[in-house]
Amino acid sequence: MSRSFAPTPLPASRRAAILVALLFLLSLAAVAAVSSVRAADPPDDDGDIRAGTLMLQPRGGGAALAAVRLGTHFEVRVSGPIARTRVVQAFRNAGRDWASATYLYPLPEDAAVDSLRMVVGQRVIVGEIRRRAEAAELYQRAEAEGRKAALVEEQRPNMFTNRVANIAPGETVLIEIEYQAPVSVRGGDHMLRLPLVVGPRYVPPRTLAATGGRADAEAVTAPLLDPRAAGPQNPVSIEIHLQPGFPLANLASPYHRIRSEPAPGGGRVVRLADGEVPADRDFELRWRSAAAEPSVGLFRERLGRSDYLLAMLTPPVDDRRRPAPPREMIFVIDNSGSMAGESMEQARASLLHALGTLRPADRFNVIRFDDTMTMLFEAPVAATRAQVALAMRFTDSLEAEGGTEMLPALRAALADATPGDGRVRQLVFMTDGSVSNEHEMIEAIGRSRGRSRVFMIGIGAAPNSFLMSRMAEVGRGSYVPIGDTAEVGARMAELLDRLTRPAVTGLEVRIAGANAELTPRQLPDLYAGEPLVVLARGELGGGTLEVRGRIGGVEWRRSIALADAADGPGVARGWARRRIGEVELAVMLGDLDQSRGADAIAGLGLAFGLVSRETSLVAVDRTPSRPSGARLTRADIPLNLPAGWDVEAWFAAAPATAGAVRPGDPAAALALPQTGTDAAALVRGGAALLLLGLAGLALLRRRRPAWA
Repeated sequence: MSRSFAPTPLPASRRAAILVALLFLLSLAAVAAVSSVRAADPPDDDGDIRAGTLMLQPRGGGAALAAVRLGTHFEVRVSGPIARTRVVQAFRNAGRDWASATYLYPLPEDAAVDSLRMVVGQRVIVGEIRRRAEAAELYQRAEAEGRKAALVEEQRPNMFTNRVANIAPGETVLIEIEYQAPVSVRGGDHMLRLPLVVGPRYVPPRTLAATGGRADAEAVTAPLLDPRAAGPQNPVSIEIHLQPGFPLANLASPYHRIRSEPAPGGGRVVRLADGEVPADRDFELRWRSAAAEPSVGLFRERLGRSDYLLAMLTPPVDDRRRPAPPREMIFVIDNSGSMAGESMEQARASLLHALGTLRPADRFNVIRFDDTMTMLFEAPVAATRAQVALAMRFTDSLEAEGGTEMLPALRAALADATPGDGRVRQLVFMTDGSVSNEHEMIEAIGRSRGRSRVFMIGIGAAPNSFLMSRMAEVGRGSYVPIGDTAEVGARMAELLDRLTRPAVTGLEVRIAGANAELTPRQLPDLYAGEPLVVLARGELGGGTLEVRGRIGGVEWRRSIALADAADGPGVARGWARRRIGEVELAVMLGDLDQSRGADAIAGLGLAFGLVSRETSLVAVDRTPSRPSGARLTRADIPLNLPAGWDVEAWFAAAPATAGAVRPGDPAAALALPQTGTDAAALVRGGAALLLLGLAGLALLRRRRPAWA
């Protein structure tokens, strides 16, 4: 069981961060009160509904429940190649009944979640890692017995749920998780991405009939707020302490306004210029080195009896402009309902840009899909001026509607009628990835990729990065996200330029003079500017890392002495997270028995304290807090519609395919009762709540609570 203990003094920065999270919730109460949301108070004992409190209807109907409001604070520390992130989620029960809440939220697909704390007043309950079923049982028992509890479960490598039990009326419970993830590097650009909202997932009807299919669909589904009724909710603040290990240049965030200032000891501190934003699109921060960047990064951590190594090696770019060989380009574009709005514009613009780069010697085809599929040509055709013009007119005519049946389109694209014609075969796939059956796409590529290379274009404000990065990895290609229409030209030009340059193929890595376990075991092809990232475990005090491959048909080698490795806190957990991903992939592709794979994943999760598909973090208080007989309600925190999604198309449309589950269906997800409350009363109430929040903050500062 988890343990509770008395608070101990902590640094002011941590106290301030949690106080900020509390202030978010207090300010959110004021904002909710003064907004033009259709609202109602929780029922009195006699069942009457009074004005002033947001209500939600849980999936499947039932009595209206007082909404549990949420505010989130991210504190990120970037040290060299690793970002360590602390997320504080503040759950406030605005109703009159005790409540348990569930929140579905995204994290980076390669995040290693290793810490959970629940803060109630000045008490802290520390989470422990357990097998998934055991953790769920502990949580459910605590909920039934009236004890406070929190549970962190992985639904997908980039999708998690927080469950919080027994929040008292008017009470705020803080849930703090910590994770680490690698910083992405490509072509000299360093990137930190913080996913902030889970886009609704389309669940194909056939998957519901599979064993556990309906439970899985429920796990990746959450109520969806209609912004016309409620406006954006779930405010987020972000603070990033950036210490990249080199002089910074070109610091920018493409989707949010930021402000930065010098940090003590070097680096920068980056915050949102607006203080807080609604959780409706992913946050991204990019930077470059102002000096010549080294082509090799080597980091080592000692944990227990083993050394853990992280090597980042960028091969040289072959700039020899030899004539590019003829290609067979298959373009696949998603025009399903989730793409309505800006996403469809981005996808069309991306495809038009790519079509414009075709040469007469190339062959191509275009496939579009929603819950149906169309191949523009029966087979790939020569890229004549007339054929390309026809493809452009076809692209311009596409409208977003229907379900997201991605698998038939992927299979059609992978079908290769002329595998021996000597052409380079490249699949360019444009989608937001809003599906629940990721394993089917990954398995299809693994079994049928042949000579094809798969390149994923992630479209929209909240793409399914796990699906697309894994499809690109298995398809020996790469993944490029495009979150704004203004980025289409630059991002597509960057990708298409990489596709014309020779890739580094046939990569092999070994550590001479040491016995080491390397991951990944099957190395990908690399395109211009992409680094090779390898992790290793073993006795690595000495020896040499040796890498070899071929660039444009010419052999390339590199050797690095392990003695040159710098200290790398977090490398061990990074190795474990990568190894878990490798085991999951082996199970998906049928290379490893499911039972053995589950045991291997559980073993890694327990040994390194990580949340995985087989392990969860659970925190349980020892003392019951809910009085015997007190009513307990349960609610899912509703999510914002991702920015740029077409509100009218989403909320007006019925499910596109009979039997399909379309997350976000307003009839199943959310109902906001109407009232006749006047605006003046709302403004007065909101002002009072804001003053109450400020007074509470001042009192908290005087008392100086010490929360971990």
